[in-house]
Amino acid sequence: MVLERHGLVVDVVPEKREEYLRLHAAVWPQVEATLQACNVHNYTIFVLENTLFAYYEYTGADHAADMARIAQDPVTREWWTHTDPCQTPFGRDAGPGETWRDMREVWHLE
Repeated sequence: MVLERHGLVVDVVPEKREEYLRLHAAVWPQVEATLQACNVHNYTIFVLENTLFAYYEYTGADHAADMARIAQDPVTREWWTHTDPCQTPFGRDAGPGETWRDMREVWHLE
């Protein structure tokens, strides 16, 4: 098993910040179960002002395939109809429709 660490960043729409935090105070159990079934673990979202930072560890063999499985889950897709409107791209180099942006790992201490 190879462990992959993933970091992502997105901004939160200021008027929807409290809604986003409320939603994540009680993430739907099926959303969490789907993430775990797709080899996502230690998923954490941090907030600083209106920026969200996410970190997760991936322990599967095919990250792209597992991310596609997550995106196909109907409960997760419904969850996203609530969370996606709360998000706006981070940074001036964000592409059209890009929300969560992958960060490149530059250092890690075990």
